[in-house]
Amino acid sequence: MNSLKATTSILAILLVTLSAPASAWQNEFDQNLPKELQLNDNGFGDGAFGLGGTASKVSVSTLWSQSAVRPGDKIYLAVQFDIDKDYKINYRSVSEDGLIPTSVKVTESSDSLQPTSARFLEPDEFPYLDKNVKGYRGDKSDTGDTYVFIQVAVSPDAKPGTATLKLEVIAQACDKTTCLADSKYTPTATIDIVAPNTPVETLHADIFELVESASNDLEFKLFNWTLSVNPENTLFILILAAFGGFLLNFTPCVLPMIPIKIIGLSQSAGNRRKCFFLGLIMSIGVIAFWLAIGAAISFITGFNSVSNLFQNPLFTIAIGILIVGMGIGMCGLFAVRLPQWVYKINPKHDSIHGSFLFGIMTAVLATPCTAPFMGTAIGWATQQNSSTIVLSIFAAVGFGMALPYAVLATFPALVDRMPRTGPASELIKQVMGILMFAAGTFFLGAGLSGQLASPPDPPSRLYWWAVTVFVVIAGAWLIVKTIKITPSLPRRTIFSSIGLLIILSGLALGFTFTSSPIKWTYYTPERLATAQESGKVVVLEFTAEWCLNCKALEKSVLHNPKVADLLNSNKVAPIKIDLTGKNEVGNRKLNEEGRRTIPYLVVYAPNGQKVFDSDVYTVNQVVDAIHKASALTTTASSIP
Repeated sequence: MNSLKATTSILAILLVTLSAPASAWQNEFDQNLPKELQLNDNGFGDGAFGLGGTASKVSVSTLWSQSAVRPGDKIYLAVQFDIDKDYKINYRSVSEDGLIPTSVKVTESSDSLQPTSARFLEPDEFPYLDKNVKGYRGDKSDTGDTYVFIQVAVSPDAKPGTATLKLEVIAQACDKTTCLADSKYTPTATIDIVAPNTPVETLHADIFELVESASNDLEFKLFNWTLSVNPENTLFILILAAFGGFLLNFTPCVLPMIPIKIIGLSQSAGNRRKCFFLGLIMSIGVIAFWLAIGAAISFITGFNSVSNLFQNPLFTIAIGILIVGMGIGMCGLFAVRLPQWVYKINPKHDSIHGSFLFGIMTAVLATPCTAPFMGTAIGWATQQNSSTIVLSIFAAVGFGMALPYAVLATFPALVDRMPRTGPASELIKQVMGILMFAAGTFFLGAGLSGQLASPPDPPSRLYWWAVTVFVVIAGAWLIVKTIKITPSLPRRTIFSSIGLLIILSGLALGFTFTSSPIKWTYYTPERLATAQESGKVVVLEFTAEWCLNCKALEKSVLHNPKVADLLNSNKVAPIKIDLTGKNEVGNRKLNEEGRRTIPYLVVYAPNGQKVFDSDVYTVNQVVDAIHKASALTTTASSIP
């Protein structure tokens, strides 16, 4: 009888298809179809024409590790998969085309709950066609169970009441020869928050013992290259964190500071011992700052990422004021006699305290940026329940960042050719001082924008024109003073060309960062849900006004015509999460992705599957990810 009904329904579909557009027949006939033939909200069949969809072979439920939670607790939520005999679901990453990985993510959470990324058990290998693939299978009984774990931290100031986590789970069931249509599950887990010191009961102890063997391999990405690392290999993660710290020196945040330090080291290059000692002190200052950040994350409640610093607009403004003060000092504009205590704290390069403070300042300027490998290592460290791991990772980042300065100090001949005195030296310091004004204006403007911003609305970017003015002045000053200092035509030509390049770069800053060719939607959970429900590919960018790495990637990759045209197409929803200021909703979404640092870009298929994510990416990677995400929807809605 069921076979006759299914056959009749298929014939009806074929007849209507010949006489009506494809979009017309679904609503008319779907209510009369067997459940196995109906299309779900994402356009995927739960039955794949009679084979039975994943939902018919796999059920999903949730389990808490405690009966209730208290403020400050850390507990686990288990997502339980009941899998029918002879079937399996795929691992969280699969390389075979057509196989859909199992995905578990939090889509919405109460303000009092802070979930981290999902942890998966070690997968089995099972035969599929002519190869072995990784996944989780049913056992010899009627059903088999596997679990994915999510750690959840409860805010220390959480009030008694009911807290909720909403999940999105995507799974695909396969046997040895066939994979069924994937299914999306949207379970909701609720738990009571009780008063401090209230006794709570431990639940499902046998299941949550498996957490110790669950892992989420870290993926360190650099453009097209991905390195998967077992989290138990802490030493290798430390090495990668140090390498990420080293790469920080080549980010837009830190790179301008290197010439300034080279000038400072060159002044003591004639005394090798002094040069080495001051370079060592500066390196200690860099490491000390990163250790302080690690300690804050370990021991200060509510502080869970480096970007917490710059998400406080007052901190960003204070940094801007300090940088402007340093610029005044470099330009030699301290013409007024100041109190003696001011000179004692003046960070001169040839003093112990000056080198230490300069090291701290260099590290502070690095915090708006992140480097490849560093973001993944820090994100993993902050999810561990070990202050030792957190401090070790941050110390490694500091060591890697300090390494170039230690090398320059150890081999002073590398900086010995820099002019130490005279008009040329003064001109270099003056130009760098004016550029410090531009940097200080950037932080002041970003801080004021954050102070005045009302998320999700974008912050003001008009301060970029003030930055432009100082950059243009620096370039013009270099041209004018070079002509006055030297009669040499080659030198005039070289340094005037550099000055002109600085001027053009300054003008480009103003025009580039105050406009965008992309029609962004600014993030709210509702706007993201609407985009996904409409069947669009979602490109989610995490950024902030104080994040220069974000600006560089946005300009060089996302503003590229090939990418911008795709983002502005009808089948793609470009959504921006701007973390300037106190954007709590945006920060929660970043935490749900298992990240603590930006920049970060995610591409979702219309069915919610994460197709691509990275903190450093290329034009081709983004274009390919959008096309791959589009291919996971119906042919009719694919991007051409």
